[in-house]
Amino acid sequence: MDPIELTQRLGRWSSGRGPLYVLLATRLGTLIDDGELRPDAPLPPDRALASALAVGRSTVVNAYDRLAVEGRIVRRQGSGTRVAGPAGSEIRGTTDAPAFLHLLESKDDVILLACAAPDAPPPELVQAYAETLPELAALTGDIGYHPTGHPALRRAIAERYERRGVPTTPEQVLVTTGGQQALSLLARAFVSPGDVVVVEAPTYPGALEVFREEAAVLRPLPVGLDGLETIVADHDVSLAYVIPTFHNPTGQVLPALRRQRLVSTTARYDVRLIEDEALVELGFPGEEPPPPLATSTDQVISIGSLSKVVWGGLRIGWVRAPSSVVTRLARLRVVHDLGGNVPAQLAAAHLLDRLDPIRHRQAAQRQAQCEHLRAELAHRLPEWEVPTTARGGQTLWIRLPRGDSTSFAQTALRNGVAILPGRGLDAGGRSEAYLRIHFIAPPDQLSEAVRRLAAAWADYDPPATPSPSAPAMAV
Repeated sequence: MDPIELTQRLGRWSSGRGPLYVLLATRLGTLIDDGELRPDAPLPPDRALASALAVGRSTVVNAYDRLAVEGRIVRRQGSGTRVAGPAGSEIRGTTDAPAFLHLLESKDDVILLACAAPDAPPPELVQAYAETLPELAALTGDIGYHPTGHPALRRAIAERYERRGVPTTPEQVLVTTGGQQALSLLARAFVSPGDVVVVEAPTYPGALEVFREEAAVLRPLPVGLDGLETIVADHDVSLAYVIPTFHNPTGQVLPALRRQRLVSTTARYDVRLIEDEALVELGFPGEEPPPPLATSTDQVISIGSLSKVVWGGLRIGWVRAPSSVVTRLARLRVVHDLGGNVPAQLAAAHLLDRLDPIRHRQAAQRQAQCEHLRAELAHRLPEWEVPTTARGGQTLWIRLPRGDSTSFAQTALRNGVAILPGRGLDAGGRSEAYLRIHFIAPPDQLSEAVRRLAAAWADYDPPATPSPSAPAMAV
């Protein structure tokens, strides 16, 4: 196994109490017991894993020795280190993406700057739920299963697209359990093993996860998919995935001419284009989102979500697409999920008419948080390259002056901060020098996080081999 891949699977292994080698052995043992590390699988050499984890070699040696005594691994001179037991098949359906693994870990003193989302529901959500109670009390003849979504919410989403200049009927809307389910359904519907999917580098790591789950061949391009025509002319491309508005992680907005060229290229070569608008409501003050790409053609598939502008606990997302696509996705969904939570959907239908006041109020707060984080980084970590051009979003895409973000993330974790290494956001593996940090946190927490990051940077001893740099941004 690649040391970086194993590092990602380990999650927040070093944030507990006790000697590092014990913590490492414990986490490796858990991965073995859970089947994440299959029997007879090779483990990285001592030095390689120590470098990826930014620890001394003795930490890995002692952890391996402890696991060997327990019978979980086998160490042989000349053949390396392997998980004990006969060879077996790898378990599918799990993740090693750090952004997801942080959600699975128990809470501790670690400041989480890896997963960006509001930390509390706004008062409008509470009011929306209160308004749904009479509607629930009056329901009759409704068994509660709506695989395509509750009609009231489908109408509300369609009307919002109408107001944004995209004629939409409720039949063109599929309500999902968050934007991640929307991506998963689309990948399952349109990607077969070996299909080519074009993605931005960097991009949202959850999208890379769902495409890889379907065994897609990922072709990375700079932000905005600059150079797409060259790829689609030479390959049979199944999907192209883009975040053109308040891009994750850079916060950039794709210019109008580039948007038009992207839509025309995918239409000319009959490539399905997925536009992820989960962050479209997250502009800074004065930054209104451009019209959706679907304004130009009805063949663009749009994804939306309320998780970022309202609250992640409100698991409401959607797909806006031709009705034939919605029907196909609904048939896939009903096998695993008969429909979302009806009270949540009724509340979301009320909220859609109130999104503008919510996003305008939050815009100033998010910009202030962003500027606060930038100021703290400039004060304590002036060597770091921190962008100043983001027009919205929730994250900063920061370049380290030396070392790589994967090994530094391990040092940061031991200092009590979880950050997202760039490798997990880049299908081409060329963003090791970058890391993603979100700024959706109170100013005092951001200040403390930067203080811990500065301490981690002072302790950081980067690997000898430099990491490749990321591709140039095209936005």
